[in-house]
Amino acid sequence: MPPGPYTVAVAENESTETSPAEPTNGQLSAATSFVAAHGAPVKAVVERIGRGGARVVLVGADGALGDVVVPSPETGDALIAAIGDLDAAEWDSETVNATVIGAEHRRRMAGPRARA
Repeated sequence: MPPGPYTVAVAENESTETSPAEPTNGQLSAATSFVAAHGAPVKAVVERIGRGGARVVLVGADGALGDVVVPSPETGDALIAAIGDLDAAEWDSETVNATVIGAEHRRRMAGPRARA
């Protein structure tokens, strides 16, 4: 059975491709501020966090950790491309060894029961 006129019209209007959102000014500002505070180059690892989008984990030249949450991994890649001092990275030994996790960060990540 051939499709009716309604089916054809709906099919013509459907888009199978969605373009990723560009990073917002706030996301660009947060990443740029991190670079200014912790030195360049900054390693940036994009991690999918489910329906919430993606997290761009930043590792500064001084080993500090930061992050920027974006709507999709593609937006994370666009954020990295937009800022010259961000280098795309993976969680390889070089990136992990570049992190410096201090006692305060460990206490904060452990939660309130560990602080009691």
